[in-house]
Order: sequence, then C-alpha cells, then structure tokens
Amino acid sequence: MGTRVESEPGALDEFVEEVQKRQDTVPRRINADPEKVEQGLAKLVLTLIELIRRLLEKQAIKRMEAGSLSPEEIERVGITLMRLEEKMEELKEVFGLEDEELNLNLGPLGDLMYSKTINW
Repeated sequence: MGTRVESEPGALDEFVEEVQKRQDTVPRRINADPEKVEQGLAKLVLTLIELIRRLLEKQAIKRMEAGSLSPEEIERVGITLMRLEEKMEELKEVFGLEDEELNLNLGPLGDLMYSKTINW
C-alpha cells in the first residue's frame, strides 16, 4: 500500500547527487578541542552581555534625553554601566578576546555588533 510519487526523469539522480555533495562538505566527526570550547563559550556569553550592555546604554540615553530619569537615577545608571564595561574588559583579558571578536555573523543581515541595520 505504498504511495507512488511521479517525478521528472533524472530528478532522483539529481537529488542523490546533491545529497552526496552536501555529505562531502560535512565532516564525519566533530573535532572538539576542549581548550577551544571554553574560549568559544566565553566569546558567545561575552558577546551577548556586550549586546545587552549596549542596548541598556542606548535606552538610558534615550530616557535621559526625554527627561524621564532623576539626577540620582542618571548617576546610578552611569556608575552601573561603567562598572559593567570595566568587568567586560577584565573578562575579555582573562579569555584573550578583543572587541572585534565579540560579534555574531547574522548571515545576510551582517554582523550583530557592527551592523548597519542596528544603529548604535
């Protein structure tokens, strides 16, 4: 009781050929270096923290410009953002990372941190 699928002659051969090409580009075994895993994870986490820090900073600036923060809140936000930036610098040094490395490639959208679609 199988279903029969009609197709153009040679379509199956083309499909099989395409699958074989894809298999040739994918490694059979993942070579995970334990030392690189730690740095890769740190890079990802620090990239996300940096993105959040920049978003918070941008939001704080908008709120200051709109006059919705008191002088005490402005002071507190400023100190918090400075401390977070200092801590980020320390962590980048610990893991041997540079600012340029804290980025994510979003394919056709470009790079996350230095993308023209995101106005920092």
